[in-house]
Formats: sequence, C-alpha cells, structure tokens
Amino acid sequence: MPRRSLFWLVSLLCLTAVLAPTAARADNPVVQTIYTADPAPLVHDGRVYLYTGHDEDGSTNFTMKDWRVFSSSDMANWTDHGSPLSVETFSWASANAWAGQVTERNGKFYWYVPVTNAATGRMAIGVAVADSPLGPFQDALGHPLVENGEIDPTVFIDDNGQAYLYWGNPNLWYVTLNEDMTSYSGSPTQIPLTTEGFGSRTGNPDRSTLYEEGPWVYKRNGLYYMVFAAECCSEFIAYSTAPGPTGPWTYRGTIMPREGGSFTNHAGVVDYKGNSYFFYHNGALPGGGGFTRSVAVEGFAYNADGTFPTITMSSAGAPQVGTLNPYVRQEAETSAWASGIETQPSSEGGMNVGWIENGDWIKVKGAAFGAGAASFTARVASQTTGGRIELRLDGADGPQVGTCTVPGTGGWQTWVNVSCPVHGAAGTRDLYLKFAGGSGYLFNVNSWQFSTAP
Repeated sequence: MPRRSLFWLVSLLCLTAVLAPTAARADNPVVQTIYTADPAPLVHDGRVYLYTGHDEDGSTNFTMKDWRVFSSSDMANWTDHGSPLSVETFSWASANAWAGQVTERNGKFYWYVPVTNAATGRMAIGVAVADSPLGPFQDALGHPLVENGEIDPTVFIDDNGQAYLYWGNPNLWYVTLNEDMTSYSGSPTQIPLTTEGFGSRTGNPDRSTLYEEGPWVYKRNGLYYMVFAAECCSEFIAYSTAPGPTGPWTYRGTIMPREGGSFTNHAGVVDYKGNSYFFYHNGALPGGGGFTRSVAVEGFAYNADGTFPTITMSSAGAPQVGTLNPYVRQEAETSAWASGIETQPSSEGGMNVGWIENGDWIKVKGAAFGAGAASFTARVASQTTGGRIELRLDGADGPQVGTCTVPGTGGWQTWVNVSCPVHGAAGTRDLYLKFAGGSGYLFNVNSWQFSTAP
C-alpha cells in the first residue's frame, strides 16, 4: 500500500498546521460541482483538457471510482465533459481510480492510470485509449501494462519521439514505451533516489529523500523537469531537473509550500497561449479536506534561469485569456463558478446542468457582448412546473438584463427552447444565470445562446 494510505490518521493531525478549508470567493478551485483531485492538464488543438480524479462526497479515505475531464479555451470558463473512464472500464481492476495522465500520439489519446488488480490485490498501471480527448476510453490491453504495487504514472514524449512512463511511491520507476504506447522495451528501471537528486528528508529512516509520489515530467528549453509531491504528510510540491529524460537528477527546491487543507498535493504544468500554468489540488471547497479535494490553477512565469518561482495557492485562480463569445451555442455546464447546481449526462449528448433549486446560479466570466445583445435562448427541461432564468451582470444580485420563463416540459430530459428579450447587456461583462422558482428541483439546462436580433 502507498505510504499515504498507511499514515492518513497522522496526516489529519498535520492539518492543524496548514490552511483550513474555506469557500473560495473567486474562481479557484476550477470545479465546484464535485470534488476533484490529481490534475493532469493536456494542451490539444487550441484547448486545455483537464483530467482529474474524483473524490466521492463524504469520503474518509481515497474513495475514487472514476476519472473526469474538463476543458477550457480561456483558463477561466471550464466545460464539464463528465466521466469517460472508470474502474469498471478495466475488467481486471477492482478499485482505486487514482492519479493518472493523458497524452496524444498519432491521433489517439492514451490514459495511464493506477488501479487495484483484482487478481493480485496490488496497485497496477493500466492504459486506456480513445480517438478523442473526450473519450470514450477503452482498455487498450485487457491486463496491466506494468505492475509492481506502485502508483501515479506520468507520461512524457521526447523531441525525438521516444516516450517514457514514470511512476512510483515509495520508489521511482520508468520504462521506455514503444511507439504503440501500450508496450515497452526492456524492464522497469528504478531511478536512484539520492539526496543530490531529490533533496534530504530527516526523521524517517525508511526514506532519506523528499520524493514521495505524483511525478510530472516535461521538457523546457532543453532541460528536463520532474515536479513531484514531497515529504508526506502534509505534502509540498518540489522539483528536480536533469540534462536527459532518465537523469541524473538535481534537486532544485520547493515550488508550492505546504498549504491548502489537504495533506496530499499533486501538480501538473503546461504552457498555453504564451503563458505557463501550475495545476494542483487543495481542500478549499465547503466540506473539503484530505479526502475531498479540489483542483485549482495558478498562472506563473519561470525565472530567467529556468527555475520556478515560489507559487502559493489563491482563490483568484489564473487570469482569463481572451473572452467568451455569448453569440455561439454555449454548454450550460461551462462556467467559471457554479453555486448549488450539479451536472449529469444529457439525453442529447454531453452533459447538462441539473438539480437546480431556487437561488442557485452559474457565473460565466468575460462574456463579450459587444454593442449589445437583444435576446437569449436556452434549452431546458422540467418534470415539474419549471421556474425562471434571471440574466444578471457582474454578480448573482447584479443588474438584471432579462428573464426567461421555463415551463414544465413533461420530463427532466424532455428538451425545449425558451427565449426572452435582453436589454443592457453590452461590452465585456461577467454573466450570471440565476435560477428562481418554487421549492424543490426546478428544471435542467442543456445550452444557451444570445443573439443580436430580437
């Protein structure tokens, strides 16, 4: 079993030394409808795809059954694409949908994940494949790709096309993947955990270095970076660099100190639209903690010598890159912040917003209305008598620029369009869809769109 599972009780005591979970007031964490963990961002075709684990509500251990995917084109508004992969995808697996990563090669997407092998009871690394970054993903092998009881795979494809898979807790391993991305050459190789390579830990005779788990490997300006979770528990994020993909590694220091109300942390780093982003998880949502975590992101800039600055957690999140176009169809499950609602698979494909009650709302950041919108249309469904969508600007109680009445449609997945006039929505503003009505669940929303025509 990974060390973190054996020492979680001690870890909970450590939480008194870190930030208590609080409700974020801006746009971090990036997902508010469920608990998410172990972020693995992927930049593909002009979007950032964010693959996460999913902590079940009320968990008192690492209770994780599936993985989730979200995407964004502006780093502020994220679309919920649901779950394209679960433990059940692997017929040989029994539990533990823990931290994995997706990469693309030759038009296919490969998701490397740790799960418990039902036959052995040990953690093993499986690989699933899809033709789209959104899946659905299928087990590529029907058996583990590699198994030695350790976790947290990260995948990296070098400039020369050679791919590597790294993983490990308490040790650190790699294999050289073949071009098919579902087999490897040679045997797993253990990376020496030296204090020169991974820092020095004191007070633990079984682990002399800071490396704990959650490696993330990438290359920048000819230098290889390994970002990792350090010294459980509670963990901070540290990194090492090397002249080659297999080392020798040199410890460089702390990126993100211990903070955030979760005794674990897990990082992912990408560049997108000329900016650098650092993903991590914390316990910042209501009810959050070490087993109910939430993914967040910060923008950052490397130092001139290629080293990391110190990055601290914030509720503000990363700045928006560009704006959102309200005059094209937008998925209702796209938001910068959501209050009260949940998402669910839609009969029309994708996801929809549901479980809407009076007073719930969705924030869409930076909607570019230009000279002004004249009307609004939403695709809705209701098994009850419906309710109202109030269109507000800059706050859930901000100026109201329109109201759409939602009727009963005869079912939660019986979809119709409703429209209403809009007055005063111009310029670039934060849009709030505030939901109003009677008691109980009111209606579902699948998509929406503004128009310049009445």
